[in-house]
Amino acid sequence: MKNVPNILSAIRILLAPVFLYLYWQESLLLGILGLVIFTIAALTDFLDGHLARKHEIETSLGTFLDPLADKVLTFSAFFVLPFISTDLFPWWAIGVIVFRDVFITIFRIFAESKNTTMETRKSAKVKTAVQLTFLYIGLLVGVFKGHDNIIGSLADSILDTQIMYILTMFVTAFTAYTGLEYVVVNRQLFSKNNA
Repeated sequence: MKNVPNILSAIRILLAPVFLYLYWQESLLLGILGLVIFTIAALTDFLDGHLARKHEIETSLGTFLDPLADKVLTFSAFFVLPFISTDLFPWWAIGVIVFRDVFITIFRIFAESKNTTMETRKSAKVKTAVQLTFLYIGLLVGVFKGHDNIIGSLADSILDTQIMYILTMFVTAFTAYTGLEYVVVNRQLFSKNNA
């Protein structure tokens, strides 16, 4: 049982390129299968966290592997969005989101090097939920884009509006805010006493 959460994290990393490969295919069926793979991978995140808390399993490998798996999965999904529409999902917005998560990861490593635990915020958990919801909407619209069926027509209609752009701006701003909040709340790490 001790290694199950780590195995689930590893599976999440392995499923990310499978999702990407399937999602890029022109076949609607394979694209939908890619979304299913993405969903399964996202569920392993919930499951490994649940098991780790329930059985009080925490290893140094797990502490490293779990957030890494999360980043690999979400970054792969964010990477897809501009290829659906660079107008609605601009690269600079994706860059801000990725930069925030990479920066906070480095910040966390910096804190650990000083034997200090960063104070986590509820907004960070909300951020994860917001990002995943946004990704599902974007990927779902993208997979049906241009297909000659009712859902395809609906997806095209959504992409013809500014709804997804507004959502992108909201997610980008909220993600950046949570990163800034982390820095402000944990600013004592930069004090001379902790140098």
